[in-house]
Amino acid sequence: MTVCSLADYYADRAAEYDEVYRKPERQGDLVRLKELLPPLVAGKRVLEIAAGTGYWTQVLATAAAQIMATDINAETIAIAAQRDYGPASVALRTADAYDLSAVPGEFDLVFCGFWWSHILRADIPRFLGGVRSRTERGTTLVLVDNRYVAGSNHPISRTGPDGDTYQRRSLADGREYEVLKNFPSREQLAADLEPAATDLAWTELTYYWLASCVLR
Repeated sequence: MTVCSLADYYADRAAEYDEVYRKPERQGDLVRLKELLPPLVAGKRVLEIAAGTGYWTQVLATAAAQIMATDINAETIAIAAQRDYGPASVALRTADAYDLSAVPGEFDLVFCGFWWSHILRADIPRFLGGVRSRTERGTTLVLVDNRYVAGSNHPISRTGPDGDTYQRRSLADGREYEVLKNFPSREQLAADLEPAATDLAWTELTYYWLASCVLR
C-alpha cells in the first residue's frame, strides 16, 4: 500500500477521478444535488476550493456569475480545462486550499465539494482561517460531501487519535492507498464551524449532505 500525501493520491487518480459519480445507487442523489446547488450560487462570484476535474464547477456554472476554480493538482486542472462551461465566466488556477492568498478576485461565495472530508480535524481552524482571510465577513460557504453508507463507500480502515477516519483505496492499475476521509454528522459540522460561521443550513440525502453557512 502506497503511503503518500492526499494531493499525490488525487494526482495519480486524475484520469479516473469521475468514476465515483457513475455509481448506480447514487444517481438519484446526484440529480437532487444538481437541482439544489444552482440556486445557492445564482449570480454569485464563486471561489471553488479543491475543484478537481471541474465536475461540480460545471454544475455551478449554470447559475453563477463567475467562478475561480482552484485545485492543488495540475493534473486535475488539466482535465477541468477540457470541459465546456457554457456562457459562465470560469477561470482555473492551481492553488493550495490552505494558502489562497495568491488567488485573484473578489468573491461572494466559497464552494467546497468533497473537500471537507479530507481535512484533518486538527486542521479545520487553519483551513477556515485561510478562507476567512481571503473573503469578506458575510461571505457564504457552501459544502457538499459524502455520508457513510456501508456497501457504497469504502470501509473505514482505521480511526486516528483525533477521530479522523481513513479508507484503503485502489486505482485501476492496482496501486493501493490509505486516504483520509471523514464523515461528520450535522452536529459535528455545526461544532466545527461555530467559531468561524453562523446560520448553518443542512440538507441530508442518502449518500451526500449539503450545508451552507455565513462566515463571521
